[in-house]
Amino acid sequence: MAFIRNAWYLACWSSDIQPGAMFKRRLLDEPIVFYRKTDGTPAALLDRCPHRFVPLSMGVLKQDNIMCQYHGLTFDCTGKCVDNPHGDGKIPAAAKVRSYPLAESQGMVWIWMGTGEADRAKLPNYDALQQREGFSTSHGYLNIEANYELMGENLLDLSHITYLHDGFLGSPEQRGADQTLEEKDGTLICKRWMPNISVPRIFDMVYRRDGKPVDMWTHMTWIPPSNFLLDTGVHEVGGQREDKGWYYGVHILTPETEKTTHYHFAAVMPPGTQLDETQASEFSRLRRMAFEDQDKPFLDAQQAAIGDQDFWAMKPVLLTVDAGPVRMRRQIERLIKEEAL
Repeated sequence: MAFIRNAWYLACWSSDIQPGAMFKRRLLDEPIVFYRKTDGTPAALLDRCPHRFVPLSMGVLKQDNIMCQYHGLTFDCTGKCVDNPHGDGKIPAAAKVRSYPLAESQGMVWIWMGTGEADRAKLPNYDALQQREGFSTSHGYLNIEANYELMGENLLDLSHITYLHDGFLGSPEQRGADQTLEEKDGTLICKRWMPNISVPRIFDMVYRRDGKPVDMWTHMTWIPPSNFLLDTGVHEVGGQREDKGWYYGVHILTPETEKTTHYHFAAVMPPGTQLDETQASEFSRLRRMAFEDQDKPFLDAQQAAIGDQDFWAMKPVLLTVDAGPVRMRRQIERLIKEEAL
């Protein structure tokens, strides 16, 4: 499968890369090893020694370098071999490993796996994760056994919460919700408006906790190639957005392979939401349960049903709620073709 290469992908949460240890992960079907240099900045190399192809992650960190423990070749953070302990010590020209540009911000480590310039100005905007007074953030990770585009469709078409997440994120009255699709500067925004509905459990928890009907919205933004930001919440029927009852949902997908995806998610709640430690824990538990126990089994089963077949060759039935997912797929196809030129 072809991937968009000249783009920033989320490699991991910053906390995944600890000083003095190596962290390995497959991204875009390439094995990569991460570590922190002695000054704390992260580095990333192809996790494969060029001598006998042993994973460098099985080696030893030596200051800012990695020594392959099979035959002792040592590589610096640029991928250059800096020590050959054999013979006269001459270093073969081919003794080098690919290194990857990284950018660390807002508790995330981003990686550039393309051949074009790794422009930090092109980093996806997740200002919602900025540390701001009174805001609280929780985050998590799941491995999804499905292609990242299938997961992207799940996020862009939130009509499924009426059925799959009924009682947690959805409710029966959401059926037939007003939905619009906007395109702006290469991003897609799917908006759903659900007036006078029974309040889903999670939103009752972060709003009035009285079980009364509410107006609800979901605004999901897709930033190519696989980054999503959700603005969602509730307010009183016929009212206006308040300083509580809503949150930002961060959803970031990075292809692991053609059929598996790294799924990083976070929730950012405003100061007006008053949750004690127990309630905050329950909020996080319910969100994770929705992803892990409800979304994931369906996505994994969907991928298993598709197998190696081409998605469009299977002639999927298209509904009005598929406008966003179809537009996303077409845009990904276009960007891949443009890179190949």
